[in-house]
Amino acid sequence: QVRLVESGGGSVQAGGSLRLSCAASGFTYSSYCMAWFRQAPGKEREGVAAIVYGSTSYADSVKGRFAISRDNAKRILYLQMNSLKPEDTAMYYCAAESAARCSTFSSGRRLEGWYSYWGQGTQVTVSS
Repeated sequence: QVRLVESGGGSVQAGGSLRLSCAASGFTYSSYCMAWFRQAPGKEREGVAAIVYGSTSYADSVKGRFAISRDNAKRILYLQMNSLKPEDTAMYYCAAESAARCSTFSSGRRLEGWYSYWGQGTQVTVSS
């Protein structure tokens, strides 16, 4: 079955960096849209970044600081997070959806929460 397992979260001071990873199994990884979402306590889930066939999308709040990438051979999704801010503190989730459904979506639509498959999340805490 589809499985998404995030790792790489932790605690860091403002201005620091972290790299999240999401190991995928159970589906044809290279043919799927992949995305990172986050949810802070008391807030709605927010799309952070998405990637499909080399095309990337980013939330305005992370543009220029975060970079999404994927290794199709290793079936791993990455999120490199630089210049972290306290407001980046959240649980981060990876998500997957067949590219047959999402490859034609706009950049903004790829950051919405319609993905079929979700991981369990990894916590990121940024202190000031």
